[in-house]
Amino acid sequence: MIATQRHGDVHEIRLDRTERRNALDTAHCRDLHAAVDAAVADGARVLVVTGEGTAFCSGADLDTVGDDDFLAALYGMLHRLVELPVPVVAAVHGPAIGAGTQLALAADLRVCAEAAVFGLPTAALGLAVDPWTIRRLALVAGGGAARRLLLACERLDHDAARAAGLVDRVGDRDTALAWAGEIAALAPLTLAYNKLAVARLLEDAPVPDEVAAAFDACWASEDLAEGRRAREEKRAPDFRGR
Repeated sequence: MIATQRHGDVHEIRLDRTERRNALDTAHCRDLHAAVDAAVADGARVLVVTGEGTAFCSGADLDTVGDDDFLAALYGMLHRLVELPVPVVAAVHGPAIGAGTQLALAADLRVCAEAAVFGLPTAALGLAVDPWTIRRLALVAGGGAARRLLLACERLDHDAARAAGLVDRVGDRDTALAWAGEIAALAPLTLAYNKLAVARLLEDAPVPDEVAAAFDACWASEDLAEGRRAREEKRAPDFRGR
């Protein structure tokens, strides 16, 4: 379920799937995408994305991550957040793992509480995040943090994330809403231009064919199937590199 609440020119959008710690499946990605579009159509000048319960977003729902439509729904939603003409603030009050880290990265600004944790444990599961995620992570948090998250499957707690640049302001949901209210009073056309210019000038670059092929190979690999079996059987995976 996706809950929405209007605070003047600020629209708050909350993941409300506490029984799965706000894990994203195909339906929730599509619902979040629709909620974002509806908020902008309703005149929102700033969006605040957050989650109910103790987690911001625990990642992709691994029970449905293999659905044919999941990747299209996930990346369609993430890229829509980036393309919006209004700023997006992520209020990260707890763990943001996997797709949760991607969701926080898709926001323009991140307000993080002390319990915030970031991680991209794809190599432990045989999964892969797309080149856009890797580029965005490196631009926001730097190459060192990106390598620790991607190659060592490390998690960044609040302090480490703040040092890396993933945390723009320390605080809770109320802090995020207050900051969003300040931003909403700024010139909308200038904000839209600034957001577009940053994205196009810093992030737009063609993805090399070999990178795209390597991403597709991960999702078609035997290791991905082994990762799923190991999770179901509650054992360590035996990856073979094929």
